[in-house]
Amino acid sequence: MDFKQNVTAIENGTAVLGIEFGSTRIKSVLINAEYETIASGSYAWENDLRDGIWTYALESVWVGAQACYAQLAADVRNRYHVPLTRLGAIGISAMMHGYLPFDQAGKQLAEFRTWRNNMTGAAAEILTDKLQFNIPQRWSIAHLYQAVLNGEGHVRDLAFFTTLAGYVHWKLSGEKVIGIGDASGMFPVDERTGTYDAGMLAAFSHLPEVMAYTWNVKDLLPHVLRAGEYAGALTKEGAHLLDPSGRLLAGTWMAPPEGDAGTGMVSTNAVRKCTGNISVGTSAFSMHVLDKPLRHVHRDIDLVTTPDGTPVAMVHANNCSSDLNAWIGLFEDFALYLGQPIEPDQLYRLLLVHTAKGDPDAGGLVSYNCLSGENITNVEKGRPLFLRTPHSRMNLPNFMLAQLYAAFAPLKIGMDILVREEGIRTDVMIAHGGLFRTPVIAQQVLSNSLNMPITVMDTASEGGAWGMAVLASYARMDGDVPLADFMDAQVFRHVERTTLVPEPLGVAGCERFMARYKAALQVEREASMLADATEE
Repeated sequence: MDFKQNVTAIENGTAVLGIEFGSTRIKSVLINAEYETIASGSYAWENDLRDGIWTYALESVWVGAQACYAQLAADVRNRYHVPLTRLGAIGISAMMHGYLPFDQAGKQLAEFRTWRNNMTGAAAEILTDKLQFNIPQRWSIAHLYQAVLNGEGHVRDLAFFTTLAGYVHWKLSGEKVIGIGDASGMFPVDERTGTYDAGMLAAFSHLPEVMAYTWNVKDLLPHVLRAGEYAGALTKEGAHLLDPSGRLLAGTWMAPPEGDAGTGMVSTNAVRKCTGNISVGTSAFSMHVLDKPLRHVHRDIDLVTTPDGTPVAMVHANNCSSDLNAWIGLFEDFALYLGQPIEPDQLYRLLLVHTAKGDPDAGGLVSYNCLSGENITNVEKGRPLFLRTPHSRMNLPNFMLAQLYAAFAPLKIGMDILVREEGIRTDVMIAHGGLFRTPVIAQQVLSNSLNMPITVMDTASEGGAWGMAVLASYARMDGDVPLADFMDAQVFRHVERTTLVPEPLGVAGCERFMARYKAALQVEREASMLADATEE
């Protein structure tokens, strides 16, 4: 990176900002014309389980956004000795799906219901049957219809509902819009028209329970935009909301707000047909950009889109690394009690590297990582569970390998449907997420679990905020360059990557683990029926 050029970009207001509201961290990234990160900020936050609903208070959205931006602005001043006052473009991304309802005056009508909630089972089943299109429980339209079925009073006053990214963008720009990738997790979209499917909108409107209301669902949804389209500008109120210090000026061009699945595709250069990516974090999901329609409707396969509107088959597991993180925290406590504190990244490397010494099937150990409910395995509520028999080989390498297998198990079940039943193949499958900061280990276990080559790029650690900044840069471009061509020719032309292929012993070992995992699933489902302390 050229220091002087970065200073000039900041002073001239051409640097581009991406902000992503992840499930455990809000991150901001400032990039230059070469798509290099020149400053960043972050803010840790957590969802709350309130009255059985996973949620975030909207007040915490703005506390986090302001703290994250302030940290980025401080990083700019510390690195370059100039204030951050103007930006070339801004892009907002966040966790997909969920439900944020508002009345005509913009008042929030109900708590923010995140993707993590398994509370819309009846609605999802009915809508999938009526629309002949898979509607998962976490989709926005499932949350709305479940509220209708429940007879919730707020539905009568509903004037607008959106996702978290759509909400933040609305407050910053005044525009009730959404990127097509995020929109495709609210309601099914039509690739040809680039907006919500008209026939399915009509079918939803004619459901008997919906007809009791005066609103029309198409008027409640945000307007859909593709990547590269103008999505409004930062208002004075929005600038002050993001930067209460008053230094940030209004008028910045804003990109269509996107979901974390879309920014994950961008950050791994997986937007072209027959490419794919896997995102590993609190949840795990794979995205396969389709070159032909799926033959069947599958309850474990979502149909969404890339940020420019190409159909994508998505396998989404609600749970991935949270239970593993909890076990790592236990070992961190142990090290602290020994008087030998270890940094988290170092501890991950220390524990994960020893999985290579474990038995390929994790020694007969079984683990379920369900911190929340899991649709793919039909587990209603979060009940992490670890099982072994008297003859299981209980040692640290096997224990850690079982945790990695468990983290990837629901994703594998969904992926097997795509590969074995639909015959889906991808030219490249790129993985990204915090687990891959430890080189090789998680990447190899994932390759063995899915029995396919897995690639990790040196940009994968940049994450969704960087991907959103890239989309914001794309929105400022003149011309009609397709998004995939823009990514190949400009953003990823010098990126290094590492690919690992499946190991036969590891593949066979994972299959034995999965056989035990599936055989004991009923134990996990029964455990999910137990009340926890917050429910008693």
